[in-house]
Amino acid sequence: PEGQAQTQEQINYYMNNAKIIREGLAAAGFSASGGVNAPYIWLETPDKMTSWEFFDYLLKNANVVGTPGSGFGSHGEGYFRLTAFGTYENTLKAIDRIKSL
Repeated sequence: PEGQAQTQEQINYYMNNAKIIREGLAAAGFSASGGVNAPYIWLETPDKMTSWEFFDYLLKNANVVGTPGSGFGSHGEGYFRLTAFGTYENTLKAIDRIKSL
């Protein structure tokens, strides 16, 4: 029971990060999904950027790294994945940086 409680606490921690990312992206005007049943959030790349163009843009302008959707196959192109497996503090920083773009 103690291990199950610790595991649930960890799941809750990362899912809270996912909620922060999902809501922050929506507030920044991105079309995003996921982050409800798993700690991964997908967003559509803006301005018809390829997923790698968006990777470069996000890294250069916000110092945030994610996964280009093209790495998941041809149907992933035009999408980008962020993960909630970070600290709460770094999640807040990343979303603030994205919102300031």
